[in-house]
Amino acid sequence: MHTAHDREARRLDTLVELDILDTPRELAFDRLTSLCRKMFRVPMSTLTFIDGHRQWFKASDGLDLRETDRRPAPCNVTITLDEPLVVADMLRDARFADNMFVRGAPFVRFYAGAQLKLSGAVIGSLCAIDTRPRDDFGAEATSMLVDLAEIAVDELKLRNLSMQDALTGCSSRRAFRGEGERLTALATRHISPLSCAVLDVDHFKQVNDTYGHAVGDMVLGAVAAAARGALRGSDLIGRLGGEEFGILLPHTKLDQAMGVLEKVRAAVAATRIETPAGTIGVTCSLGGAMLSPGNCFDDMLRNADLAMYGAKQAGRNQALAWVDRAPSIAPTARRVFKAGTISFNAGHSTIDCTVRGLSRDTATIEVLSTSGIPDQFKLAIATDALSRACRITAKADNRIEVAFT
Repeated sequence: MHTAHDREARRLDTLVELDILDTPRELAFDRLTSLCRKMFRVPMSTLTFIDGHRQWFKASDGLDLRETDRRPAPCNVTITLDEPLVVADMLRDARFADNMFVRGAPFVRFYAGAQLKLSGAVIGSLCAIDTRPRDDFGAEATSMLVDLAEIAVDELKLRNLSMQDALTGCSSRRAFRGEGERLTALATRHISPLSCAVLDVDHFKQVNDTYGHAVGDMVLGAVAAAARGALRGSDLIGRLGGEEFGILLPHTKLDQAMGVLEKVRAAVAATRIETPAGTIGVTCSLGGAMLSPGNCFDDMLRNADLAMYGAKQAGRNQALAWVDRAPSIAPTARRVFKAGTISFNAGHSTIDCTVRGLSRDTATIEVLSTSGIPDQFKLAIATDALSRACRITAKADNRIEVAFT
């Protein structure tokens, strides 16, 4: 008999394998939500995935959001069910009558969600949403919604075969990871140096909010082209997330890698992008790391990511190197993907989180927002039966690094 914790762990494992969260918008999925809106004559449709702390929209039509808190999301109920969830009037359903998304924006009154099922786990849902009650969504409409959800799952499977990011021409995240693991194995076998980097476009949300997503896409394309132009022939760049890129530098020690990354930083900063909104310039922050003995590709990439966050905290538009000064005191956290809960105020205040890194003494946590979280709190991971007191050692954007006390 599978417990709720077992099901949640399996669901998150499937999401990790799929590698879909925080990836850019893709036309195939945008078309599905657009079709869903038209077929069912609703003002909103989303393709939703749920991790440990949030619902994240791979595609959303009629809703200008990318993510929200997990707890009040109707999709959070849908993923616990075996059959589609159809609620004719949310105000007349005790589960949702006082829901913040019903009482407040986007004022959901009708909801229909079909599960996205993959490898025996429910990882999210395809939803049709209306701001008025609907009593005309019968068995046939529900069956059509299920068919669309299955098309979405088929598209997800096809997506994993893609080797190139359509917008920037860089390697896809999956292709980048595959090459990173291959180069790590080679570097380990031949005792040759390997470095990697994480590049993040500074203040990119501001670009999207000010000029719109079409201009944002032009900026990403220009940043990728500038970075490629500054890299060497043997280097590889891949798109890891919305405005985040990974760079692999084979046969390269860290000091050499930082010289290359400085060229990339300067090339991006010097780029002027002609857009319908005028000429735009952006900068980027980079973190570099070298493969250490005994480490795997994920360890190296995580260290580069931490260095990039350090560059952000130091003022952005710079490249910083990861230096592991005391490996025995601060062991590298293993990469995990677990649902967690932050609690404080003697347990009266709780916040959902996703644990992305874990060692004996530390954890890396993602939350919707770091504001309001005190410097010390308790972290619980139900699947590991773990509950530890923590103190924050670093935070940036939606990420927190903690040490167990």
